[in-house]
Amino acid sequence: MKQRQLGPRTVSAIGLGGMPMSIEGRPDRDRSVATIHAALDAGVTLIDTADSYHRDAGEVGHNEELIAQALRTWGGDTSEVLVATKAGHLRPGDGTWTQDGRPEHVVAAAKASAARLGVEAIGLFQFHRPDPRVPFADSVGALRTLLDEGVIVLAGVSNTSVAQIDEARQILGDDLVSVQNQFSPAFRSSQVELEHCARLGLAFLPWSPLGGIGDAAALGSRFAPFAAVAAELGVSPQQVALAWELALAPVVVPIPGASRPASIQDSVQAAELVLTAEQVATLSAA
Repeated sequence: MKQRQLGPRTVSAIGLGGMPMSIEGRPDRDRSVATIHAALDAGVTLIDTADSYHRDAGEVGHNEELIAQALRTWGGDTSEVLVATKAGHLRPGDGTWTQDGRPEHVVAAAKASAARLGVEAIGLFQFHRPDPRVPFADSVGALRTLLDEGVIVLAGVSNTSVAQIDEARQILGDDLVSVQNQFSPAFRSSQVELEHCARLGLAFLPWSPLGGIGDAAALGSRFAPFAAVAAELGVSPQQVALAWELALAPVVVPIPGASRPASIQDSVQAAELVLTAEQVATLSAA
C-alpha cells in the first residue's frame, strides 16, 4: 500500500470509512468485523469513524466499539493504525442528524470516544460539523483543550469552508492536520477546500469519495468518462474515481465507506493505479 502524510503520521493512501457498518442498512457484526480485517490485511492504516455512526437511540459509539473489537481480534500488528473519530453530530434514533458544537459537549464526547476505543489518547479527533448555534472558534477551542489535556494527539475539522479552515489553524496551529469534506466525481463543491489544503500541506480526507458511482444509471451520465477509463484499464469505475482523487493532490487520502470485504479490497487497489495526465484532465472536466 502506498503511503501519504497526515501531519506527523504516515498512513495508507486509501483509508476505510466505518459509517456504512453502523447506520441504516448495516450488515451483521461478523461481516463488519470481517470487512475491517480485510482492510487491515490489505494494508489500510487509517480508519475513520464517529460517535454518531449508529442507527438507534441509545447506541452512541456503535461504530467505534465495532472498530475497537476488530482491532483487538485481528492477528496482525495494529500499532501503526490511526483511528480517527469525530464529535459534534448527534443521531436521535429517528434517522435524522442533529448538531451539538458546544465546547463542553465536544470535550465530553472525546473522552467517551477514547474509552470506547480503549485508548489513552485518540490519534486523530475531528470536529464533525460546524454548529450554527455555536461560534466556530468556541467549538474548535474544545479541540485545543483536548490537545492540552492529552485526550487527543492530533486534531482535524470536517465539513468546513476555507475561512473556517484558516480560523481553526489560528487556534490549533500545527496540531491541525486534516480536513474532511465531502468530495467525489458527483460532488465537487469542496474542490476549493481541497486546493487550499494542498497549499497548506493539510491532509484532505474526502468522505463519500465514490458518491453514487455504483449506480448504473449514473454511469451513463456524468460518470461515463470514469466508466470508459475503467473499461480501458480493466478495473472498476470505483478504482478510477479513487485514483483520480489521489492524482489531484498529494495531500488527498480518500476514505471510502465499506460494509463488505470485497468493497474495500477493490478500493485499496486504487492506490496502485496510475492515471495519465490526459486521463486525469478528462475526468476532472467531466
